[in-house]
Amino acid sequence: EVRLVESGGGLVQAGGSLRLSCAASGFTFDDYAIGWFRQAPGKEREGVSCISSRDGRTFHGDSVQGRFTISTDNAKNTVYLQMNSLKPEDTAVYYCARASHCSGYDWGYWGQGTQVTVSS
Repeated sequence: EVRLVESGGGLVQAGGSLRLSCAASGFTFDDYAIGWFRQAPGKEREGVSCISSRDGRTFHGDSVQGRFTISTDNAKNTVYLQMNSLKPEDTAVYYCARASHCSGYDWGYWGQGTQVTVSS
């Protein structure tokens, strides 16, 4: 059974940092890409960052470029999202998901989400 479990969310002041984790199981981790998405109340889901476990290539959305870093520990089947210089507009539920490639559309498996709240 494919499982993705997020953790690490919480409440932080603007300018602070958080590190999210996405623990994966039930599939060959190195064969897929893992992406982070977020959705704020009343807004559409937004792609944040993605990493290819196969070759380590990373991608970040314009709104988080330079502030967020995605990384992977293949030995632990875990993807991390280090979020620095957080802003109130980063407040959202953050989800990790799996696809064949970061540019793919087959985001078929999702975690349950973790809430990130940034206070001003």
